[in-house]
Amino acid sequence: MTQSSFVTHEVFNQSPPFEEVDLYALDRPLLGAVAAFGGGAAAEELSEFGSLWGSAEMAERGRVANANLPKLHAFDARGNRRDEIEYHPVYHELMAQSAEAGIHNSTWDAQGKAVGGAAEVIRAAKFYMAAQIETGHLCPITMTRASVAALAAEPGLLAKTIPVIGTRKYDPSFSPWWNKGGMTLGMGMTEKQGGTDVRSNTTRATREADAYRITGHKWFMSAPMSDAFLVLAQAEGGLTCFFMPRFLPDGSVNAIHFQRLKDKLGNRSNASSEVEFLRAYAVRVGEEGKGVRTILQMVQLTRQDCAIASAGLMRSGLVHALHHSRHRRVFEKRLADQPLTQAVLADMALQVEGSVAVVMRLCRAFDRAGNDLSEAAYMRLLTPAVKYWVCKSAPAFLYEAMECLGGNGYVEEGILARHYREAPVNAIWEGSGNVMCLDVLRALAREPEVSASVLQALSSECKGLPGTAEALELIGAAIRRKDSEHVARLAVETLALLAATAALNKVSPQQAELFALTRLATGHTGLYGAVDLSDEDIRVLLTRALP
Repeated sequence: MTQSSFVTHEVFNQSPPFEEVDLYALDRPLLGAVAAFGGGAAAEELSEFGSLWGSAEMAERGRVANANLPKLHAFDARGNRRDEIEYHPVYHELMAQSAEAGIHNSTWDAQGKAVGGAAEVIRAAKFYMAAQIETGHLCPITMTRASVAALAAEPGLLAKTIPVIGTRKYDPSFSPWWNKGGMTLGMGMTEKQGGTDVRSNTTRATREADAYRITGHKWFMSAPMSDAFLVLAQAEGGLTCFFMPRFLPDGSVNAIHFQRLKDKLGNRSNASSEVEFLRAYAVRVGEEGKGVRTILQMVQLTRQDCAIASAGLMRSGLVHALHHSRHRRVFEKRLADQPLTQAVLADMALQVEGSVAVVMRLCRAFDRAGNDLSEAAYMRLLTPAVKYWVCKSAPAFLYEAMECLGGNGYVEEGILARHYREAPVNAIWEGSGNVMCLDVLRALAREPEVSASVLQALSSECKGLPGTAEALELIGAAIRRKDSEHVARLAVETLALLAATAALNKVSPQQAELFALTRLATGHTGLYGAVDLSDEDIRVLLTRALP
């Protein structure tokens, strides 16, 4: 009797695990986007990364990390306050692999300056692949990377921390950051009474000599075992950003008291905490009263990563659905040969094509923003728009992917249930959908001429593709309305679709025309498969998705 044979039945007509694959080489849309936006020279490095993260070993680490939740140990055995989070060992293994690949620091040089070139595009490709396997651990990875942008407001502090942030070592020991081989950083902004409205924060900071003492409470502080946190608190001069380490300068534990870990829908491997500060030690980052401006330098980068991760989740959902359909037989034919299944999968593949292209195009803007005013303008306007569209698209997309597997997609043994629970968080974190739309409206209103130049460039890059002229007209009309907030979501989604069309036209003009035709010219229903694609279009899309 074999393992797949039981007393009453034999297991057959089930798809094998999708593992031991190169997540980079199998992803033609990603290959094309990375090459189109400057990262083609890193193909070998990215293929090595894709082979590692596509292995059965990494898939198992992702599963185990989410099955074994973090635990809070507020006190040690003798009753002393400790405030440590215990993670399963595989979580630390995931962190170590991401750190070794430089996902937390490869866009910065040894002085904390942006590397430029194609560093953002290459890092994004790794982040996108890692998200397909385990997304929770990427929270401290992305916050560590993004924190450097905020720390730049305090050059002396950045000079001290960047040598430790800049290593590719992961050091999980609970000890002062200056004694460690590598460090991670977290963020504490959200309070129970304010949420997104951080200006209503009540946490207070009192100056003492060259430092501050902070007293208050945060409703959400993610990655609580980070070595330090960027925290917003009210100082005498107004809302200010602070660097709050886990340990005091004398080596004793700082007064950062975790009250509980949040029981979240998804993102289970990553701890998120409710925390109380009791005169916790911190040093200022930037000027007093400039806290929002300082922390937004970090938030811009974390928003970028939300979009990258959501695109990665959709990619994973697509390939698991397509892989299953090529092995599963129904009504005497493979699912992949059923015309309606083909239509659904091809439409899903087209959505991923546009998402990957626009995310990588956005990353190129981050690479070039320091030296190119037009790229800086693109980055400011499109970051919230791309985050809005990609992150809001992911939950419904992953539901469709689950349905492609039927009951097999709904059970926890497979990865799609985890992806589905994970997907909503990226639309919520770092500014919800409405906040993103308001940010786009503000950018359009504050810099109308600059924004107009971005829109004109998008129009030129679309080269008259179906529906693009009408999309520009819709966006312009929405901006001019006195009640523009009432149509903000329509305008921002249209802007994102226009940007995706333009980006995809750089990667694959054939797919860009299909994308424009089905998303701009006629409007997409939001239900996959409700489009009219030719047999050849379907064949090409599915081959590009998974050769």
